[in-house]
Amino acid sequence: MTKIELQEVYPLYLEPEKTERSQVWKEQVSFTKGEKIQIVAPSGSGKTSFIHFVYGMRKEYSGRILFENKNIANFNTEETASYRASQISIIFQDLRLFPDQTVMENIEVKRILKPFHDKKRMIEMAEILGIGKKLDKPAKTCSYGEQQRIAIIRSLQQPFDFLLMDEPFSHLDENNRSIAMQLINEEAAKRKAAIILADLKKVEQFDAEKILYL
Repeated sequence: MTKIELQEVYPLYLEPEKTERSQVWKEQVSFTKGEKIQIVAPSGSGKTSFIHFVYGMRKEYSGRILFENKNIANFNTEETASYRASQISIIFQDLRLFPDQTVMENIEVKRILKPFHDKKRMIEMAEILGIGKKLDKPAKTCSYGEQQRIAIIRSLQQPFDFLLMDEPFSHLDENNRSIAMQLINEEAAKRKAAIILADLKKVEQFDAEKILYL
């Protein structure tokens, strides 16, 4: 089975006392395709760093992160691009939308690069998450909760074995959290993919099979 493995990974800038009880930092941890994992991470414990490390964005850590037994820190440009286009997708905490581009253009970025769905399905997702009427509006005109839904839909336009989510529902009410989580579960099931959700506390709408405390 496709795996991501953390081998004694430790953020170089994190105070030692913040890792003493961690079930992730300085441990041997593996995530297998198809799993649902919740990472519960108090503020200051390196939650966003964990997401960025696994995505291959940052390398300020000791230890190794392996994808299919290959150290992602050693990926060349082509390997990194392939990893992010086909194996791993992400919902950033800070969303990273293009504010002056339309909602449609923000979502289409992922679908055009390496499509998993056609445009019709993308529009269906927008309707499901209640932003169907926003597709031709600049992203900067949307509320933060609407922008979170844009980021969720964008992450689901590509193939992936692992979906990383960093506080994906922080500005959504309970009903919208449930709708978004159902859509994410459906899309992950289509790919037989793993979901790794990191948040400050347990997300009740997420039926995790494994909970790790950062």
